[in-house]
Amino acid sequence: MENTTIDFKKMNGLVPVIVQDSKTNEVYMLGYMNKQALAKTRDKGMVYFWSRSRNKLWMKGEQSGNKLKVEQIYADCDRDTLLIKVKLIGNGVCHTGEKTCFNAKLSITK
Repeated sequence: MENTTIDFKKMNGLVPVIVQDSKTNEVYMLGYMNKQALAKTRDKGMVYFWSRSRNKLWMKGEQSGNKLKVEQIYADCDRDTLLIKVKLIGNGVCHTGEKTCFNAKLSITK
């Protein structure tokens, strides 16, 4: 998959990226990549994102030590969202210390 096949135009140069454990399929987080972040992720084999708040490229775990080693990268059918299956190197992904960012269960009203 080349960067040119991903549609970076819809969100001003960014695509959403779902990060999932390659063995358990647990969803760890959602982040955003630009072309540079995707290229570096593919080249280095570790997950890089574009920080919308800091306006810079960063490797997940560069400060916490909880890194994401790339196992597989998939594009959705519209080529505007990525799914990256990873091996977690460390204890958790969320900046709160939790293993996953998806830990706040909401109730369903019917």
